[in-house]
Amino acid sequence: MRIKAVRGTRDITPDELRKWRYVEEVARDLFRRYGYREIRTPTFEHTELFVKGTGETTDIVEKEMYTFIDKGGRSVTLRPEGTPSVVRACLENGLFGQLPVLKLSYIGQMFRYDRPQAGRYREFWQIGVEAFGSADPSMDAEVIQLAYQLVTEVGLKGISLELNSIGCKRCRPRYVEDLREFGKRHVDELCGKCVERIERNPMRLLDCKEERCRIVMKEAPVILDYLCDECAEHFAKVREYLDLLDVPYAVNPRVVRGLDYYTRTVFEITAEGLGAQNAVVGGGRYDDLVELMGGKPTPALGFAAGLDRIVASLEAQGFEFPIDEGIDCFIAVLGREAKPVALKLATSLRREGFSVEMEHLGRSLRAQMKTADKLKARFTAMIGEDELKSGRITLRDMKSGEQRSVEEGEIPYILRRGGFSDGADAPS
Repeated sequence: MRIKAVRGTRDITPDELRKWRYVEEVARDLFRRYGYREIRTPTFEHTELFVKGTGETTDIVEKEMYTFIDKGGRSVTLRPEGTPSVVRACLENGLFGQLPVLKLSYIGQMFRYDRPQAGRYREFWQIGVEAFGSADPSMDAEVIQLAYQLVTEVGLKGISLELNSIGCKRCRPRYVEDLREFGKRHVDELCGKCVERIERNPMRLLDCKEERCRIVMKEAPVILDYLCDECAEHFAKVREYLDLLDVPYAVNPRVVRGLDYYTRTVFEITAEGLGAQNAVVGGGRYDDLVELMGGKPTPALGFAAGLDRIVASLEAQGFEFPIDEGIDCFIAVLGREAKPVALKLATSLRREGFSVEMEHLGRSLRAQMKTADKLKARFTAMIGEDELKSGRITLRDMKSGEQRSVEEGEIPYILRRGGFSDGADAPS
């Protein structure tokens, strides 16, 4: 019986991975321009990290984590999101304080036991950034600008950025209590999940995707009416800076995000192509998380972008990903005696930095040329009986079809030039 991939996971084949690498390369270059350095954290952590960091009452911790007991009797969890791991790594490795504002980025796998559907998997990849050390609203604006620039630079269309402030631990409690009372008055109209959330985490009522709940919550209290003076001023400045930077946004008081650690600014970016699962970026400020995890009070904010969702959205929008340019040279081998020469030539060219494939199966020249075409080889070097006698190699330009007999030492210069020339092929 053939074993298949676990439900909610999938293989990323070479052709598909080409699309992923394109998005990753755009992201890495953009993060470099904004001053972010990459960090990598373990795929699994002590379960307590996510219970404490992500939040006990979140759906992630309550229902979606892959948690198990290891052979040492410790409870460990495959990371469901990146931020708690980054904070833990900064505290453990003494990264805080190295710079006035510490900027870090990451790309990695996350795991959540969720219902698989279009744009949602149990193993998924996130691209994220975290910025520690500044409470200034200009930092919020820069991070949001970075997120917006990421989705635009990769080529997404139909982008919508929604912004909100969920206040702080001084002003939010009153809102949460009024929202809880609102939920109790409408308990008969809400879905089962939302009924459970009324007591444990009423702000998640605003995040429900059930249509009946969305209708009810249109009449719910609005968090922006509860902000303290400091939070209101902060949110006003964030919007002012975004206007200055020409970043288009809409204020949506229903955006709350699904994680307990957020404070003040939260935002989401959606794109066309994935139906209901159209959120491709989400993030916000989390000024209390570092202290909660044992560090000094440290203002912070960041975002995570779904790599899977970005690629799927681009595909749905008909985006033309960069074409695989193929290899520099394919070496066709005609006869056993030619193989040692071919192996030495392949090694020499690879050391020069060229991508090279060669024949290992002893097939006909016609079959080998078909392989060279499939590999999109720029040149094909042919080594057979005639070449062994003459000590020269037949090189074909696969674009023009031109073919010449050349010295082995000339080949790197021809490959580097991208074609033959009428003058000497090697430098004098």
